[in-house]
Amino acid sequence: MTPVYITRTSSFMPNSPVENHEIEEYLGMIGGKPSRAKELILRNNQIKSRYYALDKEQNVTHTAFDMAAEAIRSLYGDGVNEETIDLLAAGTASQEMIMPSHAVQIHGVMGGGKDIEVVSFAGSCCSGIHALKYCQMAVASGDKTLAVAVASERFSAWMRASFFKDEYENLSRLMEDPMIAFEKDFLRFMLSDGASAVLVTDKPSAGGVSLRLDWIELTSYANTMPACMYAGAQYEGDELLGWTRYNEREWTEKSLFSLKQDTKLLGANIVKLGGKFLMDISEKRGLKPDEIDWFLPHLSSMYFRKKIFDELASLGFPITEEKWFVNLPKLGNVAAASAFLMLDELCKSGRLKKGDRILIMVPESARFSYAYVYLTVC
Repeated sequence: MTPVYITRTSSFMPNSPVENHEIEEYLGMIGGKPSRAKELILRNNQIKSRYYALDKEQNVTHTAFDMAAEAIRSLYGDGVNEETIDLLAAGTASQEMIMPSHAVQIHGVMGGGKDIEVVSFAGSCCSGIHALKYCQMAVASGDKTLAVAVASERFSAWMRASFFKDEYENLSRLMEDPMIAFEKDFLRFMLSDGASAVLVTDKPSAGGVSLRLDWIELTSYANTMPACMYAGAQYEGDELLGWTRYNEREWTEKSLFSLKQDTKLLGANIVKLGGKFLMDISEKRGLKPDEIDWFLPHLSSMYFRKKIFDELASLGFPITEEKWFVNLPKLGNVAAASAFLMLDELCKSGRLKKGDRILIMVPESARFSYAYVYLTVC
């Protein structure tokens, strides 16, 4: 198989950073009242700023397709452009529409160029790594020579207070002191918009940083675990029912298309299963902690940093704190794009040196999937 390299990385964040005190100025207040859970949630996740593809009047300034196209254009130069790319793979957890697919819409926004293979991965946080693995396999097999993996998110569309209006009014009739479920508020103060892309080729760059893509490992525990985070669905007893099982009135009454997360299920399993998978990989690949120079964990909240650190230590696989690289506090949780955003910032930091080895970890709480990526600087 042909060796595969990431030779360029890029990011695009919309508008200006949104500070904590501004969040509800952009997203609105549910029931016209400030969130009671906001300060607690922000204290735990330690996010200081994030980005929204919205203005304060809640007008959309960028689509997820626009942001992805901007990130891809930032990869151009020295012979790389829309005429030379021969594969586009895209991932997202916040699809703009049911169809056409996310990737073909990005291709359409890019405009011009040649006809190319385009593939979409939808789901949750691992979808960006799925796109990267597709590019890796296409280049390694010799089928393609220049591929782009991109991930973009526009969660702000799902977090606006108007999404919860009918549900709030319904609860107001039932409860003296109504409040939207913590599981929904939890995500409103965590998620962010943005896009990031990587260029995947069969040769290292003549100048600048190149990363050899040594391996990508992915797994799902959905065969043994229930859904933890979901949208367009609702639990009825133990069964998760999709939006097509409900009438149109219930879509808004139940805020069916809002993101929901079972935080108890998340806390009990997300770190433990991620550690289990890493131990499986270490046995399969012979990976040891001293063979990791940089650890890039996708964190939904800084609350999980110590949990992961302690879990790895208890498993006999300690990764010391100086090896960790995260940018969640200033960018927020950009789901499928987060791993690429960390990698882009690290590549441009000037801190990498030849021979450094990078381990990326992406947990996905939707129904507990995980991705690990191992790269070598060359």
